[in-house]
Amino acid sequence: MRIAMWSGPRNLSTAMMYSFGNRPDFLAMDEPFYAAYLHATGEPHPMHEEIITAHQTDPQLVAKECMRAGAPHIYMKHMPHHMIDGFPLSWAEDCVHIHLIRHPARVMASYAAKRDKLSFDDVGFEQQQRFYEKFGGVVIDSADIRDDPEGMLRKLCATIDLPFDPAMLSWPAGPRTFDGIWAKHWYHAVHESTGFAGAEGPLPDVDTRFSDVLDHALPIYNRMYEARLK
Repeated sequence: MRIAMWSGPRNLSTAMMYSFGNRPDFLAMDEPFYAAYLHATGEPHPMHEEIITAHQTDPQLVAKECMRAGAPHIYMKHMPHHMIDGFPLSWAEDCVHIHLIRHPARVMASYAAKRDKLSFDDVGFEQQQRFYEKFGGVVIDSADIRDDPEGMLRKLCATIDLPFDPAMLSWPAGPRTFDGIWAKHWYHAVHESTGFAGAEGPLPDVDTRFSDVLDHALPIYNRMYEARLK
């Protein structure tokens, strides 16, 4: 089985990667197209030069890596906005597709704490909806996972015909060998974790600078939320 987990940033995506990566039957891949995306677009993300130096920037070669045999399964954490026009998608045709969503107010509050610049493209909602329409698959909300990790992971595994493994519920603190080099900027909290964080509190206020981004993202999130796994 090859799982393509599509998620915007700051969306429980790294914890989910650690969850699946803690299973002995899974090989995890961390945002394999990230360096290719930065190389092609020149986006001034944190650690830009380090990322494109340390990781593969040819999208065709990345696609080949995404099609390799796993041991016996592969879990790929993908950001939908990394898949810009011209990047290959044939590797995704026979994947199991999972779409991880989170309320955009929470995404923006978390993202803005790590980076001053925030555009609608940065949070990936429109691109994620497009991939859901193209590939189908399972939609799962990060809040539901945090509310009931075991219950939701059991439902998710059953839906994709994968036996549940209790190893998905906890992991050792610290980095992983499959982390991208960007982990030292973005993954501080998950490196301190040993499992999924508990339920979140009320929605945070969104900086007025990002009101337009929220207005664009919220209708997309609401549509995908209605299709989520319950």
